[in-house]
Amino acid sequence: MTHANAAYANWFTSAPDGLRLHLRDYGSPLDPGLPVVCLPGLARNAADFAPLAEALAAGAGGRKRRVIAVDYRGRGESDYDPDWRNYDLRVEGADILAQLAALEIHEAIFVGTSRGGLHTMALAAARPALVRAAVLNDVGPVIELQGLTRIRQYLRHPAAPNSLSDAVDYLRKAMSAQFTALSDADFERYARASFQKPDGSFGATFDPNLVKPLEALRLDEPLPQSWGLFEALAKVPLLIIRGSNSDVLSQETFVEMARRYRNCAAYVVEGQGHPPLLADDTTIARIADFVTRADTA
Repeated sequence: MTHANAAYANWFTSAPDGLRLHLRDYGSPLDPGLPVVCLPGLARNAADFAPLAEALAAGAGGRKRRVIAVDYRGRGESDYDPDWRNYDLRVEGADILAQLAALEIHEAIFVGTSRGGLHTMALAAARPALVRAAVLNDVGPVIELQGLTRIRQYLRHPAAPNSLSDAVDYLRKAMSAQFTALSDADFERYARASFQKPDGSFGATFDPNLVKPLEALRLDEPLPQSWGLFEALAKVPLLIIRGSNSDVLSQETFVEMARRYRNCAAYVVEGQGHPPLLADDTTIARIADFVTRADTA
């Protein structure tokens, strides 16, 4: 089921367990470029990728292409799950595969932000033919406890501003230390992506129960590393992105990721933290160039 938007179509599909899932579909299946699939962060949604998706679908980098941006269960326009235990990487991974199967997408370039990058690595391991190239946005095999603790604290007390001005004010107070290079227009776009609902109103855009899986984690000791999962991307073109102020992906891990693979490009977004918003012209152009090169390799 779908309804149209000026820039994209909204598709609603069923998860394996019947839950209703939403995604945005930019461009056309007839476009010549390899499709791009955008996977958001833990409590984020498809709206995060609007500037990037619109640019790639319109032909940034030289080739028009279809771009899919998903809402995981419990986020954006997807249904909330009555059982919070299903806010799990494995369940969400099965959801992503079901969404792509419904759209008949059998291979794509993946852009994974934070949790979306973990999904990208897992998909590459489980379905190697599906992932033709990957962009990992501020995530890697080692997750810093400082950043994860901050994210858990945010989810414990989620904001629900009821206007655009309140949403902008909240983000300025909460995120200015990490995002030191954003303009007024940047903060407004960030606020709309974070809190604006389909009917134009503002409020929470994710299930508050998302915090419950994080509450089970012990954050007083290092988390298990996942270099083995990262190896699933060793044979495909890879672009890794880090925000210069990130507290989730360290500079040391970022450098080590680039060192391990010859076919890995690295890019730092200055003045942004976790995760970079992928909305400025320079970053979009960098990703578009990578996507085009990966597509034609």
